[in-house]
Amino acid sequence: MDYKQAGVNIEEGYRAVEHYRDLAASTTNQAVLNGIGSFAGMLSIGDLIRAGEGMADPVLVSGADGVGTKLDIAFRLKKYDTVGIDCVAMCVNDILCHGARPLFFLDYLACGKLDAEVAAALVKGVAVGCRETGSVLLGGETAEMPGFYDAGKYDIAGFSVGIVDKKNIIDGKHIQEGDVLVGLASSGPHSNGFSLIRRVLPDLDEDFGGMPLGYALLEPTRLYVKPILALLEQTTIRGMAHITGGGFYENIPRMFPAPAHFNAVIKTGSWTIPPIFARIAAGAADCKERGAAAQEAGARLLESNAGLRKQMFSTYNMGIGFVLALAPADSGKAIAFLDDRGFPAWEIGHVETGNGVLRFE
Repeated sequence: MDYKQAGVNIEEGYRAVEHYRDLAASTTNQAVLNGIGSFAGMLSIGDLIRAGEGMADPVLVSGADGVGTKLDIAFRLKKYDTVGIDCVAMCVNDILCHGARPLFFLDYLACGKLDAEVAAALVKGVAVGCRETGSVLLGGETAEMPGFYDAGKYDIAGFSVGIVDKKNIIDGKHIQEGDVLVGLASSGPHSNGFSLIRRVLPDLDEDFGGMPLGYALLEPTRLYVKPILALLEQTTIRGMAHITGGGFYENIPRMFPAPAHFNAVIKTGSWTIPPIFARIAAGAADCKERGAAAQEAGARLLESNAGLRKQMFSTYNMGIGFVLALAPADSGKAIAFLDDRGFPAWEIGHVETGNGVLRFE
């Protein structure tokens, strides 16, 4: 028995790497010293220092994450080109919360049986996410593990490294009582809560506003890097939160420094919850309706069922993917700035003295 008979196709791996070269090359810059296929990615320290030019004390900021069980939706629909964007977004949006500009990204792709075309489609999404956020796709790893992953199943994760001047790190220490919370629109569930979604929405072909429900669920996570970095040049942001797993209740209070002396107060009805969350709520409540009727039923349940509403806000972003804490005088111009760049935003609440919890009013 040889390695191929054991389930590992080295030639398919070579084919995948050839695809990766072009994708990575589309994200590169002069700081990169080698290409995909080497044992490690190399980035010039001199160029890295220049990335921090003008900074008194450059600080590297890193974050790692994966796509989670949203991948199962992609496998079932055989649509692989968006989840790589999710992988990048989950990492770069996290480091953005501290004011960091992404520099480079590495990914890890694992599967039971490698298909070079599928792997390339997954990494294509990674390259798109990197280009959109100014990140270099510096390298990564593709692991073929027969007998460990089912054939046709892949996992993808990665990490991002960014840079920020130490004096400009955003850690919530300047948040004050009365600050305004501004929420930026999400594109859907992003990459969280899919273990529940897969249980309560089994029919991916169900009509959802004229498209299959599964395609709506695969809408990639929004990349907030460009508009937020641009906004930071215009105004002071005192705190930021990326609304990921744990929804509002877990993530918004994370912008407060420990020990927390503030609460986040969210104003009910200050933005419109997108229909996809009403559809998920209907499924979670075991509603037998489908399509538009299910969305309507879910919307009613979110208004009338306090327990279900809290469950949804504890799991999903509910249409708000990123939250800023701003001085009241800066809120209006920040919202106008973001709206003008295609990132709808609303005043969704305020900060009050407290002990680090979130409540609705």
